[in-house]
Amino acid sequence: MSLLVIYNPYSGRWNALKKKQEVEDALNRAGVKYELILTEGPGHAMDLAARAVNQGFDTVIAAGGDGTISEVVNGLAVASENLLKDRALGPLGIIPLGSANDMVDNLGLPKDIDEAAKVIASGNTKLIDLCKVNNRYFDNNSAIGLEPFITLIQQRIKRLKGTSRYLVATLMGVYANPSWKMRLTWENGDYYGPITLVTVGNSPRTGGVFYVTPHANPCDGLLTFVFGFMPTRRQTLQLLPRTMKPGRGNYVEHPDIHEINTPWLKINSETPTPMHADGEIQSEAILDLDYTILPERLSVLVN
Repeated sequence: MSLLVIYNPYSGRWNALKKKQEVEDALNRAGVKYELILTEGPGHAMDLAARAVNQGFDTVIAAGGDGTISEVVNGLAVASENLLKDRALGPLGIIPLGSANDMVDNLGLPKDIDEAAKVIASGNTKLIDLCKVNNRYFDNNSAIGLEPFITLIQQRIKRLKGTSRYLVATLMGVYANPSWKMRLTWENGDYYGPITLVTVGNSPRTGGVFYVTPHANPCDGLLTFVFGFMPTRRQTLQLLPRTMKPGRGNYVEHPDIHEINTPWLKINSETPTPMHADGEIQSEAILDLDYTILPERLSVLVN
């Protein structure tokens, strides 16, 4: 088996660079034969993954955070786009080195580096759904409105790290109280009116602590999306703690918040909105979005 490790040294605010030898030692102990390439900047992991497909690598490992995983997935998808209707991408392996590691936790994968190496060595795979918004693929979560508005804020915060940075950015975003007017259309439904957020999930958790699509299942062949409008800062702040509850009491139980399963979703916003996919801003001002699901099109190495 030919295996390429795409290693993002910036993940976890450069902490990943310090762990490179630890990762290599763990892979060697697990008996994994591999090549390792360091990424050099945004988009490089995507280019390396596409090149890996063209060079015939059987397996690609994303060593980094959720953004690195997403870039690798997009690289695999772009290189294999004409084959996606008939087969799955991958196998994809993950060595978690990020701040949030949402995909790893959502799939129940180990965050310990030695255990992650053992999962890679096992060769066990699981098929999960792959999502797409316009021309961008995502494996975990995408959103417009308040969620990427907060992402833009947290990218400007330099002194805090991890969950603290996400929480502070969230409070700042809620205080700004942005809203949009949008038309949403999905299988057997539609909505037109004011919107605070629209978030689309393949799995329940994003941002390290937020269960914004708490009932999403990456193996059900459906997008799970949540939308709603909160007119005041106070109402949004009252809901905020409930986004951190994975089960009963989650914010989707509020009567003005709606959680829906659908194979597709189309959105038109009357004013520009930011959009992210897997935590990475894809546009700071977009009007039209087309979400689709590709069932069982991503093969992931699992326990």
